[in-house]
Amino acid sequence: MEIFDYDNVLLLPRKCRVESRAECDTSVEFGGRRFKLPVVPANMKTVLDERIAEFLAANGFFYVMHRFDLDNVCFAKQMRDKGLMVSISSGVKPADRDVIDRLAAEGVGADYITIDIAHGHAESVRQMIEYIKAKLPQAFIIAGNVGTPEGVIDLENWGADATKVGIGPGKVCITRLKTGFGTGGWQLSALKWCARVATKPIIADGGIRHHGDIAKSVRFGAAMVMVGSLFAGHEESPGATVEVDGKLYKEYYGSASDFNKGEYKHVEGKRILEPVKGKLADTLREMQEDLQSSISYAGGRALHDLRRVNYVILGGENAGEHLLM
Repeated sequence: MEIFDYDNVLLLPRKCRVESRAECDTSVEFGGRRFKLPVVPANMKTVLDERIAEFLAANGFFYVMHRFDLDNVCFAKQMRDKGLMVSISSGVKPADRDVIDRLAAEGVGADYITIDIAHGHAESVRQMIEYIKAKLPQAFIIAGNVGTPEGVIDLENWGADATKVGIGPGKVCITRLKTGFGTGGWQLSALKWCARVATKPIIADGGIRHHGDIAKSVRFGAAMVMVGSLFAGHEESPGATVEVDGKLYKEYYGSASDFNKGEYKHVEGKRILEPVKGKLADTLREMQEDLQSSISYAGGRALHDLRRVNYVILGGENAGEHLLM
């Protein structure tokens, strides 16, 4: 098996077929809706809040609201009242089932529900998928996180409509250091590995450091790419603003960190400071423009054309050109 990550893979260009990069279509169909980008901000407290979720939904972007210190039923009602889609997160505990019960009983429902736990290849996830399907059969269920083909196959067979791939590759995740497990350092390989067996969409979650990594994720099988650190640190971001040596930063911490949990117990995340980047809308525009450029380098006009390109692995014994199998 080839082992590689984002930094040591480059995609190979094909003859350009557009007059302008602006002609390239970056949109993606996901769960019965079309979104402007195959990108979703990580469902973390320091990445998005209700205001950002509303902005994304109103402007044609996919979002997944986090589930921490939040009444997701009230949030869902607010989004419904504004005519916007409802995309929420869920755990697997009794309190999470109560939320599903309330969404069903009050007729609010949800368009997308992401079952989001650190080790998603679990019996508890199977039971939660079954529970949601019974209560809210119209909801599109995303489940994760997993890092193996077996995990993807099981989640799909259990009824998940999409799977989230990535165990600890994020910038504020320390799973591999704390547990010895994970896809950190070879996340792109893990994505390729999992995509080969997937029959439903995959969300690549974690390890994205540059806009070009989005194109690489799509090349290796991602329908959607979850991004944390690149979306943290904006003026609108909910993290606290900190000044260090005259420069402004936003705090950014993992969902499994003690900062998020409120206690030091089963900690697999940390806190860092991200330089303030400016406006979120500007980053989204730049991401779209960069992805349009990627599609033009792929010799295509639409996102799926990225799947056709060859690639090289830089360095190592298995360096060389490879074709999608």
